[in-house]
Amino acid sequence: MYSRMLAPPPGKSFFLFGPRGTGKTWWVRATFPKAAYVDLLESRAYNDLLADPQRLEQYIPKERGALVIIDEVQRIPALLNEAHRLIERQGLRFILTGSSARKLRRGSANLLGGRALTRAMHPLTAAELGTDFRLKHSLEWGQLPNACTDRDPGSFLESYVKTYLREEVLQEGLTRNLGGFTRFLEAASFSQGSVLNIANVAQECAVHRKVVENYFSILEDLLIGVRVPAFTKRAKRRLVLHPKFYYFDVGIYRTLRPKGPLDSPQEIEGTALESLVFQELRALRDNAGLKLDLFYWRSATGLEVDFILYGEDGFTALEIKRTNKIRETDLKGLRAFLTDYPSAKAICLYLGERRMRYQNIQALPLEEALRDLPELLRS
Repeated sequence: MYSRMLAPPPGKSFFLFGPRGTGKTWWVRATFPKAAYVDLLESRAYNDLLADPQRLEQYIPKERGALVIIDEVQRIPALLNEAHRLIERQGLRFILTGSSARKLRRGSANLLGGRALTRAMHPLTAAELGTDFRLKHSLEWGQLPNACTDRDPGSFLESYVKTYLREEVLQEGLTRNLGGFTRFLEAASFSQGSVLNIANVAQECAVHRKVVENYFSILEDLLIGVRVPAFTKRAKRRLVLHPKFYYFDVGIYRTLRPKGPLDSPQEIEGTALESLVFQELRALRDNAGLKLDLFYWRSATGLEVDFILYGEDGFTALEIKRTNKIRETDLKGLRAFLTDYPSAKAICLYLGERRMRYQNIQALPLEEALRDLPELLRS
């Protein structure tokens, strides 16, 4: 059991979206132990409510203001109409969890007319893991709760990829070509942390470009893939505008990423390091009260900054380096960004043990920074 940063909105209904395995069900049941609970992964409840969504009222206590949890609500989008009606007529509150936004978006589902807020559940963060956080373990297996607590995280991740990323996608009718989608999942892993080139991915997995575009949309709808846009606000130089791609968790990326005899361990480890920081930033943005937009920056000449955090207080440029000692070449991207945005805060996270300053760039030990990231970004 780990305490999560996520705080429920007091007295309101809300959606809680997040990939499978991030701990949504555990969190809602532990946080709201007295709520009525409807599990749409349970076959009897699913078949009953699919046949007649109006039966939802039979699952709920009669008292006004009762709280109701519907787990995996995207499986029966029509239940949202019933939830809306019960909010209006009986003053009920709903917590609606989901691991896919695809059916809700494609089916023009009733999203409760603004009466429900939206929250997100991510893998665990270093701050949530506390003294259990181990950088080496997180870089190898990621930070899904089961990957942090299971004695065999590798088997858990292999099962996750097999039963969810492949079989469930087929069962939900999202694609008929399971072989092509499986090849795509592996090909997409080579794009982790890179500027996305749809044509190259299509060529690698021998699937038409338009099909690959749809596959990336499926990953986003299932909340397991994310595209990070380029930062372009008032830039003085020509920039790369294509998004970068990430799987939502380091462990999922490394499980999908094939490893051949010519693959460089340094390349995989460097991508894993950047990916870990990325998932931490997303969780903090959504759950720690930090109003930040997340971008990357890259000039047409190849100068790059891994992440640009843009909030009410300005810009923070964040570069991640897999090195124990900072060299001047490691800071080229940050210095170029500061030339265009001299008011930005610039931080380089690295694997050394000392806090350093290189003129207007602060270098911080990565493991220490991850533990203190909420305070670091607020300062």
